[in-house]
Amino acid sequence: MDYYAINSLRENHAGWSLLRAQNAPLALTFFMAAFTGPNQRNIGRQQLIDILDDVLFGLRDVEGEDKFPRQASEYLDDWAAPEKAWLRKYYVQGQDEPVYDLTPAAEDVIRWVENLRGRDFVATQSRLTSIFAVLKQLVQQSETDPEVRLAELQRQRDELDAEMQRIRDGNVKVMSAPEALDHFQQLTALAKDLLSDFREVEQNFRKLDRQVREQIATWDGTQGELLQSIFENQQDISSSLQGRTFQGFWDYLMSPQARTELRDLLERATQIEALAQLDNLHTVVNLQQDWLPAVEQTQATVRQLSQQMRRLLDDKVFLENKRIMQLIRSIESAALSTRERPPSGVFMDIAAPSVDVALPFERPLYEPSTRVLVDDDVIAADDADLDAGALFNQFHVDKERLRSNIDAVLAEEEQATLAEITDAYPLSQGLAEVVAYYQLATESDWATINPEASQHLSWQLPDGSIREATLEQIIFGRPA
Repeated sequence: MDYYAINSLRENHAGWSLLRAQNAPLALTFFMAAFTGPNQRNIGRQQLIDILDDVLFGLRDVEGEDKFPRQASEYLDDWAAPEKAWLRKYYVQGQDEPVYDLTPAAEDVIRWVENLRGRDFVATQSRLTSIFAVLKQLVQQSETDPEVRLAELQRQRDELDAEMQRIRDGNVKVMSAPEALDHFQQLTALAKDLLSDFREVEQNFRKLDRQVREQIATWDGTQGELLQSIFENQQDISSSLQGRTFQGFWDYLMSPQARTELRDLLERATQIEALAQLDNLHTVVNLQQDWLPAVEQTQATVRQLSQQMRRLLDDKVFLENKRIMQLIRSIESAALSTRERPPSGVFMDIAAPSVDVALPFERPLYEPSTRVLVDDDVIAADDADLDAGALFNQFHVDKERLRSNIDAVLAEEEQATLAEITDAYPLSQGLAEVVAYYQLATESDWATINPEASQHLSWQLPDGSIREATLEQIIFGRPA
């Protein structure tokens, strides 16, 4: 980032404006008490006013009545205003009371301020262990050599066997108190980061929703092109890294086996003797209960996106039909006004006023086809060895499979030659498959045959021999 990017953030970013605000300590204290402290989201207006009244009562009792003269409702409206955007104010379907939630920018500021306070115990060993574990998984799961992966699995198996033998011998190694506290602190930090990520993911989905609405409102093309553009955008967000990781988290959290395992691990973690004196130990058990509402709200935002698209498209269809009816009414009114007083001269030109007449007797009569008699008696010579297996060795080339091969290669490239396609999907039916590719190229509007260049294809027969063919270069292009 350069000077201008940083200065733009200083002038426009909601988090930076919160740090610069005069009542920032009051706002952050209230945000921690209402949202991040109890891990709550989507709180009603009256409940927030009650919480803020309690915070203001305690501060005014110490600082004086003039320190914070405004009402709690005025503070909420000010912090949720678009120019500040520290709180998100919206309405839930079926409810008249507005609901509030923290914005990702305000939550980032809260986490930054909490880190400024410092920590009596800094987790380092558990983070190093996590780095090694993630790095090992990255390298091992990306290895393509089977021998290397088998060797690594064998090493892990030997370590497990050695550990099991040490436990059988009575040598049970238990995590020390500093190590347990180190891992617990990292666990709570990761859980808070995950809840913060949900707000940012939800905001990205809402941003997509806003972009789609703007696109529908300002669209000038056809409705089919609009639908194609919308579905492509939705496919992009679903197939993006963020969309795939969020879907993976949702699938994992919705698995009954995974949820049961997570709940058992959390309950066993609270029973560790080294962590018995921690004040926030009970919050670990509620991690799963904190995640479910956050993930469900993010999924609800995605569902709302689909509903809004359907509603906006229905409105657009209604307006188009209304405009068509207005045009029809205007044409009828103009026709009625000119019925009694037709204009002089040529009033209207109609293309092709004549009609081609085809009389019934001009059609030829039915003529039955001539039946050809074939003598199908096969007379074999004496002691002749006739092989009937050739009748059963015929095969069919599936053109749909070949089209799928072409589409799969063109999904990554703008165009591809037949040689590139057969490299990705080798020929399995020999020359007949090459002829089928050639026929597909002649029938397609997005394929060209270049007689000036040639390409070489090869395939292997069942007996292991290699066959080669040289033909004109065939180039398949991605349809527009």
